[in-house]
Amino acid sequence: MLVWRQAKTTFYSLYLNYKIMKIYFSVQLLWMINSCRLILNKTPLPMKLSVLFLICSLSMTYAAESYAQKTMISLEVRNETVGTVLEKLKKESGFDFFFNNKHVDLKRIVSVSANNNNIFKILDQIFAGTNVKYSVLEKKIILSTEIVQGIQQGQIKVTGIVKDANGEPIIGANVIVKGQSTGTITDIDGRFVLDASKDAVLQITYIGYVSQEVKVGSQKELNIILKEDTKTLDEVVVIGYGSMRKKDLTGAVVQINPNKVADTHPTNVQELLRGTAGLQIGYDTSAKGGGSIQLRGQNSVYTDGDHNAPLIVLDGMVFYGELSEINPNDISQIDVLKDASSTAIYGAKAACGVIIITTKKGKVGKPVINISTSLGLDTKSDFRSVYDAMGYMKFREDWYKTTTLGFDEKGNYSYYAIGDKGVGYYDSPDNLLQYGMNIDQWKALSTSSDGESLQSIYARRLGLDESSNVYNNYLLGKTVNWEDQVFRTGIRQDYNANISGASDRINYYISFGYLKNQGVLYGDDYKSFRSNLKVNGKVTDWLEIGANINFQDRSDGTQSINLETEQNMLSTTTMLRLSPYASLYDEDGSYIQYPMDSDIKRGYNYWFSNQYNDLEKGYTIFNSRIKLPFNITYDFNIAPRYQFFYDRYFMSADYPDSNVRDRGVNRGWAKRFDWSLNNTITWDYTFKDVHHFMVTLVQEAEERRYWSDNIKARNIQPSDALGFHNTQNATLEDSSFGTDDTHETACALLGRLFYSYDNRYLFTGSVRRDGYSAFGSSNPYATFPSFSVAWNFSNEKFVNLPWLNTGKLRFSWGKNGNRSLANSYLSLANLGAGLGATMNYLNPDGSVATDMKYLMMDRLANPGLQWEKTESFNIGLDFAVLDNRLSGSIDYYFKKTHDMIMSQRLPNFSGFSSIYTNLGEIQNTGVELSFSSVNIDRPNFRWTSTLNFSFNANKINHLYYEYEDVIDNTGNVIGKKEMDDKTNGWFIGKAIDEIWDFKVEGIWQVDEAEKASLVGQRPGDPKVSNIYTADDIINEDGTRTPVYNDRDKVFQGKKTPPIYWNLRNNFTIWKNLDIYFSLYSYMGHKSKSVNYLNQLNQASSVTYAFNNFKGGYWLPENPTNKYARLDALGPSGATAPAKVYNRSFIRLDNISLGYTLPQKWTRKFLIDRIRVTASIRNIAVFTNDWEYGDPETGGLATRTYNFGLNFTL
Repeated sequence: MLVWRQAKTTFYSLYLNYKIMKIYFSVQLLWMINSCRLILNKTPLPMKLSVLFLICSLSMTYAAESYAQKTMISLEVRNETVGTVLEKLKKESGFDFFFNNKHVDLKRIVSVSANNNNIFKILDQIFAGTNVKYSVLEKKIILSTEIVQGIQQGQIKVTGIVKDANGEPIIGANVIVKGQSTGTITDIDGRFVLDASKDAVLQITYIGYVSQEVKVGSQKELNIILKEDTKTLDEVVVIGYGSMRKKDLTGAVVQINPNKVADTHPTNVQELLRGTAGLQIGYDTSAKGGGSIQLRGQNSVYTDGDHNAPLIVLDGMVFYGELSEINPNDISQIDVLKDASSTAIYGAKAACGVIIITTKKGKVGKPVINISTSLGLDTKSDFRSVYDAMGYMKFREDWYKTTTLGFDEKGNYSYYAIGDKGVGYYDSPDNLLQYGMNIDQWKALSTSSDGESLQSIYARRLGLDESSNVYNNYLLGKTVNWEDQVFRTGIRQDYNANISGASDRINYYISFGYLKNQGVLYGDDYKSFRSNLKVNGKVTDWLEIGANINFQDRSDGTQSINLETEQNMLSTTTMLRLSPYASLYDEDGSYIQYPMDSDIKRGYNYWFSNQYNDLEKGYTIFNSRIKLPFNITYDFNIAPRYQFFYDRYFMSADYPDSNVRDRGVNRGWAKRFDWSLNNTITWDYTFKDVHHFMVTLVQEAEERRYWSDNIKARNIQPSDALGFHNTQNATLEDSSFGTDDTHETACALLGRLFYSYDNRYLFTGSVRRDGYSAFGSSNPYATFPSFSVAWNFSNEKFVNLPWLNTGKLRFSWGKNGNRSLANSYLSLANLGAGLGATMNYLNPDGSVATDMKYLMMDRLANPGLQWEKTESFNIGLDFAVLDNRLSGSIDYYFKKTHDMIMSQRLPNFSGFSSIYTNLGEIQNTGVELSFSSVNIDRPNFRWTSTLNFSFNANKINHLYYEYEDVIDNTGNVIGKKEMDDKTNGWFIGKAIDEIWDFKVEGIWQVDEAEKASLVGQRPGDPKVSNIYTADDIINEDGTRTPVYNDRDKVFQGKKTPPIYWNLRNNFTIWKNLDIYFSLYSYMGHKSKSVNYLNQLNQASSVTYAFNNFKGGYWLPENPTNKYARLDALGPSGATAPAKVYNRSFIRLDNISLGYTLPQKWTRKFLIDRIRVTASIRNIAVFTNDWEYGDPETGGLATRTYNFGLNFTL
């Protein structure tokens, strides 16, 4: 009821906002909407909304008047600084002031007396007697030094244009003749005109950009590009429920600027995030792309429902969708909140960090149209290769010859020493000289038919006749390269267009994007249409209302070849491992169903069928902002989100050799409707220029609902010719249907205080109270406090270091929660269908009654289930030195998560196997370093670098709080310790993913055959360390036979890399040519593999003539200590011991080139800017141990070549 009352209140507020807008809109707007009615009736809903808000934008722009002339202001101040007066004037008038601190003395004392005057007269009073002039551009006032009038002898009229790196004009940039008082500012198009000599040097400055000096010379028009000054202290960072200047931050926050990597053609958000200190981004090789995200280590052993992933916030509201819904081209900035102080404001959703994404908005000036296109080629860069035809036959020779290895009569370890096969039996007839035998002797080793070719005899001896197609094609010399049937060069297409603009009353940004990608696997196809509309309008001086609409229609789910199956040696459902002599086509040229043997029906051909799925999603945000007097701002935001999913899958019963009871139609649909809202009140005030207070109060509510229905129609009669359009003719006994509905609600209250004294001493404190329906009735609420402090020691008077630009120490502490669950009903008991769905009853006469449906409880309730809680602290240092040539941050963090959501085992007599409860404790500690440098900065060459480094140590402190005795070698109890969970591989005092297994020392060699025989092994088998010897068997002759069990297992490292670093370099040549390259590395992690054992016949794949992946193997003539023999075995108790590999690597991730064509060329075609880009992703990988595919993915990796064009009109 509380949530419903909140919803009614906020929806009523939204309704009042709508009424105000309705009165404000002109009759012309209504006429325009009516004129478009017929068109809109035939337009999809998202497009209707886009058109509607565009019309609103145009109408509100048309309605804007000369605000500066009509606004009357009363202002009385005595002996205040210019900075204070301008701040008061801004609050009274709504104007923003732009100026350079070097040209406007903000500390000058002035007095102003104005009664109902316009802003021009007030400015005259403020700057009386100075050379400061002002220009008004809509609601922006630009202050600059006075232009010296008149042309002196030897001077010329200099014209030019100032733009940013994206080609956008910079309005209000200061252009001053160096060493003189002559100067001006750029107009709305970024243009300027002033008088100067040919030898003069112009200084161009603008807040947020690196100042630049340009010599006039003989140029008729100067084209000046200003680079963003990313180290400016006034850089705005989004912190949740508001924003803050970077210099005021007290928490660990890092900002990502997508423009810096735009030339690399990112197609998803994860590619923008890669390289950020503390973030680990998964590598997704699919056409869709993406990848997992983890910040500062894994907090919990519970992993369902993205439990260890950071919270995503889009334009101020929690985002429940997939990141694929957000077009990287629409993103203005990304802010990553790392420590508890920064994230605690999101309470029970932020224990794993927060990523805040802010989308672009329009800029004041003329409308800007931007069109970009990117074309790429995606290729396989790494994956395990299979043998070609020659290697395949050599492998089979070695496989069968290995079975004959043993000691001969002379004591030599050689082939054909054991078994009943004669010497040379498995060898090719072309390789008999080593045995001193001829062809006839070789043929006599087995029976053969009259006239049978040597080729046929050889093929039969190697088992090719086990699959008839393989045998016949070998004799005919017909081969197929199956890698070409699995992998391809995928084409990647990305098209984007946007239009944006702003005035003093309206700000709009509209974009459309179409993405069509082919993965490197056949059948891996992805396409997506994404559209975004962002409009903010100022209805009155105190009311702003806006909307952000995001729409996506995408495919989801493919029928591509399954690489996991391809690498599973227990499966023969494979394309890659088909024999190179298997058949792709039938005799009539159509695809063959069974490539290996059509008679025995052996082999799998992907090309025999292919299916596709589609998914449509939409995400909408509405927000309104109301500004009240007394420096109080009120914001109301509501974010409804609607998602629709459909699944139509048809499996024809005409499929040869299929069972009609297993074939038919899957039809399903799902709908999700979520909404969240917040009411935010912010008070921001500065007393006497030194005491800065900011108070934020927030109330939130949300509701999420999900409905789905699924039908599995089977055995459709009399025919399934109608495909997935016919389910009603299915046979009931073979079909099934099901539903899944969920409902969850949440609410929260938040209070936050920020205080700054003289920009030196900073404090931020917050308290958040959360409620969530998914937790038990005893614990629906939780409280999450935090505080942080910072000291800007570089602002202290006693710190007089000319090389120090910025120095700030930070400390923060806080508590966060985690409510991300795969099932929102975990705390409740669950009723479901019985184990057999029906139960039989006996009639009195002993006959079986009609089956009766029944329900049973399959989950035990836990009313005490509550949030996981993470408590952490962070110590950090921010610095900039040498005129900001070198800057960075250093952070140390410690966080501890307790009350983890875990499945605790229950005794069998309870009737349940487990119950979800809060147990255990995990800690993460780490260090993060970020450095940025300007290595060279010259007029025609600039080189900058960025280095990020992070280290994380993860450890389990507690699990179930169950203890066991500690027993010494004599059997005495010497203490107690908490029990490990060996089943899940969790150990107290170790990382969550610590490797605990037998240790492989090497490979038994021929001279160690006797020792190997003690454990039932022979040369070429793996040598396993015998760690615990007390239980070994002592033989009569005194030799020792090791016994292998859990006591011989040891800890050998963690699977998650503890160390990550990234290095980026940017080179700008001649101001319009940019070269970029980046490297990143994961280090210190390991993984297990049994590939070295060459146990390749587990599914009889060698027997049935399948191919295998290339790999090394031990032979008497190749006595390696790295690989085992073919079909090797470990000792009894450890027959398949895994080998541990170092997965550390360094990847040359990206090289990109971007060139902006000279405007004197492009403007001839009415194009303001053309930029050409090219990039290569994943150029090379350097590793020294892992060899079974890519070291990061463990298998497939791709290399992408991109070419792009960007047009700005």
